[in-house]
Amino acid sequence: MEKTLKDYEPEPGETDLESACRVLETEARAINALAATLDSHFVDVLDIFTKCTGRIIVTGMGKSGHVANKIAATMASTGTPAQFVHPGEASHGDLGMITRDDAVLVLSNSGETAELNDISAYARRFCIPLVIITSGRESSLAKAADIALIMPEFEEACSMGLAPTTSTTVMLALGDALAVALLNRQGFSAEKFHVFHPQGRLGAKLVRVEDLMHHGDEIPLLESGTPMSEALLAMTNKRFGCIGMVNTEGLLIGIITDGDLRRHMGGNLLSQTTDEVMTANPKTIRPHALAAEALNIMNNGCITSLFVVEDGPPVGIIHVHDCLRAGIV
Repeated sequence: MEKTLKDYEPEPGETDLESACRVLETEARAINALAATLDSHFVDVLDIFTKCTGRIIVTGMGKSGHVANKIAATMASTGTPAQFVHPGEASHGDLGMITRDDAVLVLSNSGETAELNDISAYARRFCIPLVIITSGRESSLAKAADIALIMPEFEEACSMGLAPTTSTTVMLALGDALAVALLNRQGFSAEKFHVFHPQGRLGAKLVRVEDLMHHGDEIPLLESGTPMSEALLAMTNKRFGCIGMVNTEGLLIGIITDGDLRRHMGGNLLSQTTDEVMTANPKTIRPHALAAEALNIMNNGCITSLFVVEDGPPVGIIHVHDCLRAGIV
C-alpha cells in the first residue's frame, strides 16, 4: 500500500532526543545495507577512475549537488584529481570544462533529474566514462551510464519521508568509500597529504621535525670535557636552556639542562667539567619523525628541547615552542 503524508507523521509524544535517535538509526541502517550490497561494480568504478588520465567530474543537483561538491573535494585532497561541475552551469557553457580524458560521476537519487541530462548526453557523445550513484535501477540515467552504483532500499529519515536525508547520507558514504579506496590503490602517503593540507590542524599533524628544527650554528653543542664556565656562557648565548656534549667523533653523548645545573649547584660548579654535570644518553628524535611525536616525548619527559639525530652527529634541535608555534598540540 502506498504511504500518504499522514503515514509519515511523527509518533505521538516523540521527544526531541527520540526523534534525533530515529534519524541516526535510520541512516545507520541504510549505510550498513550499502556495505552489505557492494559488489564487483564498485571495483569496476575504481578501475575506470584509476585509468582516468584527467579528472573525475562530480555533479548533482540540489542536495545531491552539495554532496557531489564534497565528494570532489575529498577526492582532490587525497590524490585523485576531481572537480565539481554544476549541471545548470554545464548546460550554459561549463560542459567545456569536461574533456575526453575525464570521467563523470553523477549523483541522482531518482535517476531522472532532468538537469543532468545534458551532462549525460555530452559524456555519451564524446565517449567519456559515465558512472552514476542512484536508487533508480531502471532510471534513464542509470541506463545511460557505463556503471550504475545502486543504493539499497531505504526510507528518508525525514518525518514526512520527503526531504533528502538518508539518500544524501548514503551518497556521501559511498563517495568516501570511493575516495579512500582510490587513495589506497595509489599508495597516497602522509607526506602527500601534507602537501595538499599545508595549513590548519590537518597540516600541523603532519609537520615533520626537520621542518621546524634549528640547525647549523644554532645547535648548542660543546665537546665533552669543556669547563663548566664555558658551558654556562654557551647555554646563555644559544637560549635553548640546554647544551649537548659530543665526543671526538661528533656523536652526542650527553646533555646539560637547567635542571642539571640546579642539581649540581655549589661552590665548585665552575671548576667542574661538563662530563661531571651532564646527563648521559639524552632523549633524541629523528629528523623525519612527525613533530607531534617530538612534542609528545617532550611532554612526557618534562623537557623543553630534543636534539635531532640520525646515524651520526646531531643535525638539529627542536624546542617545545617550535611545535606550539606551528599549531601542534
